[in-house]
Amino acid sequence: MAVRGPRNLSRLATSTHKHLLHQWRCMSNLPENSVYGGPKSQSPEKRVTLTHLRNKHKKGEPITIVTAYDYPSAVHLDEAGIDVCLVGDSASMVVHGHDTTLPITLDEMLVHCRAVARGAKRPMLIGDLPFGTYESSSTQAVDTAVRVLKEGGMDAIKLEGGSPSRITAAKAIVEAGIAVMGHVGLTPQAISVLGGFRPQGKSVASAVKVVETAMALQEAGCFSVVLECVPAPVAAAATSALNIPTIGIGAGPFCSGQVLVYHDLLGMLQHPHHAKVTPKFCKQYARVGDVINKALSEYKEEVTNRSFPGPSHTPYKISDADVNGFLNELQKMGLSEAASAAATAAEKKVG
Repeated sequence: MAVRGPRNLSRLATSTHKHLLHQWRCMSNLPENSVYGGPKSQSPEKRVTLTHLRNKHKKGEPITIVTAYDYPSAVHLDEAGIDVCLVGDSASMVVHGHDTTLPITLDEMLVHCRAVARGAKRPMLIGDLPFGTYESSSTQAVDTAVRVLKEGGMDAIKLEGGSPSRITAAKAIVEAGIAVMGHVGLTPQAISVLGGFRPQGKSVASAVKVVETAMALQEAGCFSVVLECVPAPVAAAATSALNIPTIGIGAGPFCSGQVLVYHDLLGMLQHPHHAKVTPKFCKQYARVGDVINKALSEYKEEVTNRSFPGPSHTPYKISDADVNGFLNELQKMGLSEAASAAATAAEKKVG
């Protein structure tokens, strides 16, 4: 029997370790260079991430964003292959019926966020921080952003404005490990200061301010900036000056991507702002509202004239024998009129 010396034992240990490592790799479905499990690598069927958006931006491929506020709209965006679902505080207007975005609360926004998260499996999810939930301090801003991710199921947050306090808030949220999208130009939460829903960047000073604010948000760590209701040359300048994607809404074709409100682009209803018409910058790709109104009118008419529900929409049957037994029981209960009604229905063969 050979005596194993220290060198032989060392070789045996090394060989055993390599063998076990090989077995582990064969059993694992992870690439060999993975540090840990974590999110699986991206494919067209998987969740869009910041890496995906950055790659699109690097390649010059436009980024598509649409707002969503509930499960059905999220499913529609998912099936259409939209890159990002933005759970916007515009829900205050298009869902809750307010004239501005100011009234919606954080708790209300979280309900919308959770519904969207259940419906959209592929798009990246971004939740707006509603007015009054991040202005007081960086601590308040971080706390709100944490709730939007933990309780709302979002991947990132969006906040409006470029004042020093907003820049500080954005930086604090990023440093807390949360991705932030900025928003400059027309910022609906600031209509009290702006004097209404007014386009920005139409003067030299205002145009410069849009670009400077966007750059400050980039410096704070934002991964993207929304440019709302600014002239196309201003948006083009901001897009050129930044290393992060710009997302236009009423800002012309030179941004890195575009965002529209779900209800606006589908033509679902008249939007409360912009004098109660669809915003000038919005293209209606359908008139879903007309289809809905027609369907509801037809339903009302058919119920009124008793043509609905007919036999094809009365699917649940009862056998003749059970009908007779049922009629006998009704008679025993003293419900002769109910028995007569049931007998008449059975004769008409609609149920």
